[in-house]
Amino acid sequence: MSQQAVDFGFTRVAEDAKQPMVNEVFASVASRYDLMNDLMSAGIHRAWKDRFVDMLRPSPHQRLLDLAGGTGDISFRFLARGGGHVTITDINPAMLAEGQRRALDQGLRANIAWQVENAEALSFADASFEAVTIAFGIRNVTHIDRVLQEAHRVLVPGGHFLCLEFSHPSLPWLASLYDRYSFRIIPAIGERVANDRASYQYLVESIRKFPKPDAFERMFKEAGFAHTKVTPMTGGVVAIHSGWKI
Repeated sequence: MSQQAVDFGFTRVAEDAKQPMVNEVFASVASRYDLMNDLMSAGIHRAWKDRFVDMLRPSPHQRLLDLAGGTGDISFRFLARGGGHVTITDINPAMLAEGQRRALDQGLRANIAWQVENAEALSFADASFEAVTIAFGIRNVTHIDRVLQEAHRVLVPGGHFLCLEFSHPSLPWLASLYDRYSFRIIPAIGERVANDRASYQYLVESIRKFPKPDAFERMFKEAGFAHTKVTPMTGGVVAIHSGWKI
């Protein structure tokens, strides 16, 4: 049976080739991932993530599954705001290793579990978590719909799923400026700081291929989520997508 072609940035590749290619990208950028986020967003990504975690309303009873959680940015915020327990997963061991290093540096040992997982086929039982998050990770998977279905499956009834992802600016002038910055500046920063232009070229392209907010919200509903909501930030450069399991 011939394989379906899927997007790897602007390139079409065989379905089973995408994940190894994405793994190579993140293995390459893991050690400079957070530094590059600061440089590429001028630090604004920190405010985006703060608002994202605030929308979870962390509490001591909550068990969070953080998908593609690699370096721990979301999980550490969740615990700092009073969350109960977090399971940090990533398909890429290099990203998890970077997160574990950061946790040790910050003295974070309690209430954290680390696990290599494919977000499209999770090993966890049904109804295992009160909350599931994924931040800047879902556009890199091969099958977005499977990730959404798995997130829904492992949530308890009444559980909350939140996804933070780059989006599509709604203002024409901002979209034009964002395009120029993305394609001219970000790969150049990647080349100079991380010695890896190709990986950051892919990451920019992957943003452009990601579904627009209304289409992505429909995917949430198709996966079974209710009370879905899209919250654009910074003129639509990023958006928080929210859904509940009822």
